[in-house]
Amino acid sequence: MTHIQDAPLVCGTFDQAELDRQYNARGTVVDIWPILDRYRVETERARAALPCALGVPYGPTEPERLDIYRPPSADRPAPVFVFVHGGYWRLLDAGDSGFMAPTFAAGGIMTVAVNYALLPTVTLDEAVRQCRAAIAWVYENIGAYGGDPGRIHVCGNSAGGHLGAMLAADGWHRDFGLPRDVIKGATLISGLYDLEPVRRSFVNEWVRLTPQSAAVNSPIRTLPRPDLPVLLSYAPSETAEFKRQTRDYRLALDRNGNRTAFIAVPGSNHFDIILLMTDPGSPLSEAIVRLFETQ
Repeated sequence: MTHIQDAPLVCGTFDQAELDRQYNARGTVVDIWPILDRYRVETERARAALPCALGVPYGPTEPERLDIYRPPSADRPAPVFVFVHGGYWRLLDAGDSGFMAPTFAAGGIMTVAVNYALLPTVTLDEAVRQCRAAIAWVYENIGAYGGDPGRIHVCGNSAGGHLGAMLAADGWHRDFGLPRDVIKGATLISGLYDLEPVRRSFVNEWVRLTPQSAAVNSPIRTLPRPDLPVLLSYAPSETAEFKRQTRDYRLALDRNGNRTAFIAVPGSNHFDIILLMTDPGSPLSEAIVRLFETQ
C-alpha cells in the first residue's frame, strides 16, 4: 500500500490549499457581483442627493483622485469621513465608494471617497503612498470645500481596511509635513493587518509582496499613536483568518494604549457589511457618529 503524505504546511498550521481558502473572501458568499453593483447604485443615489465635487485630483496620475460629498448645509466646518475602498487592492473605484455619504451628511459630516491605482499596475508601497498623499491633500485643501482639517476620520474595508490602518499608523506624517495627529479616529472593517500570510497565499499573484514589503506594509508592525481611537468590525461569516487578523490587531492596539471597540454586525458578510452604513440606525453608522461626537 502506498502511503500518501500530508500536504506540507506553508504558514502556521495551514497547507497551501487551506491557506488559500482562508484568504479567499469571495468563497464566503455565493456571488459578489450583485453586492458590488449595490455599491455603485447607492453611490449614484448619494451623488444625486448631495452637493459633491467628483474626480478631484490629489496627485499627478489619473487614479489619484477623490470624490467629496458635502452636507447640504452647515453653520461650521464639517468633520471629514475619509473612506478607502476594498477589492483586494485590484478592484473597485471611488465611484463605488460614496454610498454612506447621505447617512453621515444628515449628521453634518462630510464624506471623501479616495481612489488609488490598483494592483498589479503599481506596487502596494505605491498604493499606500497614494492614500497618504490623499490625506495630505485633504488636510491642506478640504477647508475650501467646507470641511474641518482638524477632524479627519479614516475608514476602510478589506484591502481598504489595510490601507486605512496604514493611514492610522504613526510616523508617516513626517514625510508629508503633516501634524502627528492628522488622523483623529479610524474605523477598520474586515481588514488585513499582517501581510506575511497574505504573501504566502494565492493573493500574492497580484500583490507581489516580498518578505520585506510584507513587513513594511503590515499595520501590526507600525501601530497608531496611543491616543488614536479605533473601531473594528468583521462579519460573522468571515473566514477564521480574517477574524484572527482583527483580533490580533486589536490586542496589539490595546497593548499600545489605544482605545478600541469591536462593533458586532449580525447577519452581514464580508462584502455587504459596509452597506450597513447606508442605514443611520445600523451599529456601524451609530458607532462612527458617536466617535465624531467625542472629538
